[in-house]
Amino acid sequence: MAEGAILIAATGWDMAAWAEGIRQAEPARPVFVTPEVRDPAEITYALVWSPPADLFRALPNLRAIFSLGAGVDHLIFRDDLPDVPIVRVVNPDLTKRMTEWVTLQVLMHHRRQRAYDAQQRARTWHELRQPAARDVRVGIMGLGVLGSDAAEVLMRLGYQVAGWRRTAADVPGLQVFHGVAQLDAFLARTDILVSLLPLTPATRGLLAMPLFEKLAQDGALHGPVLVNGGRGGSQLEKDIVAALDGGVLAGASLDVFEHEPLDPDSPLWGRDNVIITPHAAAWSDPAPLALAMLAQIAAFERGEPLRNAIDRTALY
Repeated sequence: MAEGAILIAATGWDMAAWAEGIRQAEPARPVFVTPEVRDPAEITYALVWSPPADLFRALPNLRAIFSLGAGVDHLIFRDDLPDVPIVRVVNPDLTKRMTEWVTLQVLMHHRRQRAYDAQQRARTWHELRQPAARDVRVGIMGLGVLGSDAAEVLMRLGYQVAGWRRTAADVPGLQVFHGVAQLDAFLARTDILVSLLPLTPATRGLLAMPLFEKLAQDGALHGPVLVNGGRGGSQLEKDIVAALDGGVLAGASLDVFEHEPLDPDSPLWGRDNVIITPHAAAWSDPAPLALAMLAQIAAFERGEPLRNAIDRTALY
């Protein structure tokens, strides 16, 4: 058996680019791409995103699984999952890309860019009133690596930023709400709600009308905005549409969806106050991420623990 052999299995991804990055960095390490596997018993590490059904049952010597994207919900609910560490990708490149996207969406809604786009198409010159950043309250649900970095950048821009997380934590300079008991207070002070939550039974379908109705309706933007760069399973799209139609939400930016790609007939398309991106907020660049995973594997083979392994109990 070839020690340290890697299998790449990613639905809808350019697996060849990942394989090439690994081969260039470590030419001696065997790397395979599904379905072209020489001998399943060779594979000791799997780099995956929504891998084929029953893949893991065919890999008897697997030692660790690496998620190629920020989420792990494509893995944790599978019935073929072996009892090996599952590692989330945590990398400065991916983190900064998500922060770029979140910041862009906040600014697009705050600075009314969609309205200016419409004016440009109509060749209309008309200045729109806009509040200062200091008067806009941003609330971030999910204060892991991604949420904390986005909060830091938004605070530097002058926004009133607060965060909400499952358990208590002290984040310097940031007001942090935690748990179910403090969720309503967090929502009531939020004009732009940013969700970077993982998908768990507790967060599935959380972004729905009962939550939207608790967001601030008296803010400087004249209506709350939803920004979801987390997981599509955490939102109910029928409720987002109803909230937009009923004025409960003034706008939305969505990068993830209940079913992807988003159906061409979805009522979310074609709305001036909705920004849709194709699950591209934090694009996983093979070059830096492959190097980071290889560094983790090398350390693991030296007997060091894997960093960013998920908690099977918490599901993230």
